[in-house]
Amino acid sequence: MCTAIAIWFSPVVSKFWREKIDGGGNGWTLTSYTYGYTLAVIVIILICHLLSSRLRFAVPAFQFREQPSARPHAESNSYPDVSTSSALSDVRITTVISELDLKNLIDDINKKFHANEKWEDVINRRTDRLSYYARCCKQKDAPLKYLSVTVFENCSVEMLRDFYMDNDFRKIWDKTLIEHKQLQVDTSSGTEIGLMIKKFPLLTPREYVLAWRVWEANDGSFYCFTKACEYPSAQRRKKYVRVGLFRSGWRIKKVSGRNACEIQMVHQEDAGLNVEMAKLAFAKGIWNYVRKMDDALRQYSALDHSQLTSGVSAVTLIQKVRGQCAAIIAYLD
Repeated sequence: MCTAIAIWFSPVVSKFWREKIDGGGNGWTLTSYTYGYTLAVIVIILICHLLSSRLRFAVPAFQFREQPSARPHAESNSYPDVSTSSALSDVRITTVISELDLKNLIDDINKKFHANEKWEDVINRRTDRLSYYARCCKQKDAPLKYLSVTVFENCSVEMLRDFYMDNDFRKIWDKTLIEHKQLQVDTSSGTEIGLMIKKFPLLTPREYVLAWRVWEANDGSFYCFTKACEYPSAQRRKKYVRVGLFRSGWRIKKVSGRNACEIQMVHQEDAGLNVEMAKLAFAKGIWNYVRKMDDALRQYSALDHSQLTSGVSAVTLIQKVRGQCAAIIAYLD
């Protein structure tokens, strides 16, 4: 009940209702009321979920029902502390994210799409210090795939990289993130594995066990690829739903000729939402989320980073782009 009240009074929902009223018409009908409220709820879910989260649950009659592949698991009620002593073997963690993942990310960012991929423009907005453009692709038997480009004025690539990778600071501005924990870091490959818990209105909290790795190219740009994985000590808990399909990556590079940088992101995650409703909700809510992110970035830039404590992580173990991937980037430049 409290969750429903919080959704009703949220700024995003209020804005949605105002726009519907301003649009004119012959008053509210039961159909428009139901559709509007449902869309507003989905907007909030997808805003929270953008950079990181979508599961399988069906939506017949506009109600969420978790499908078997995304049901809460009954293996454990508690979550034991995770240490490297019970971690993945060195061989396995080294190969969780491969050079092929990086190559596929480079191809996607440079729009080397598969023949069966049909892309649609979703949104194109800007302010004097920020611009955002996104498009999406509907694939057969797969969740929506998004490609976005965000440009931040008066920002360095290193600052934007650190901002995106700082989960402690993310907990301050992204209120959906209620827990994050580093599980293991492989110093040879630079691969990091971590756990996140996210809470969304009306839904069981979502649990993510993710692996990610960061590379630096010869041109000073940075690449990061993240995907879902399994981890022996990260037991599934009854009160959470484990996300099984998550693939996301980005490139951060300097914008030529001015003090700005851009992050180009490819993201695909199974949310289980009706595809057309998901696209509409994304288009409606993502701009507010991006502006909130920009405000947080400006706050982050003003911090004294020399006072921030940081242990070994994927950022401190950034790998150089080599071999075929380096040749591809050099050719594209």
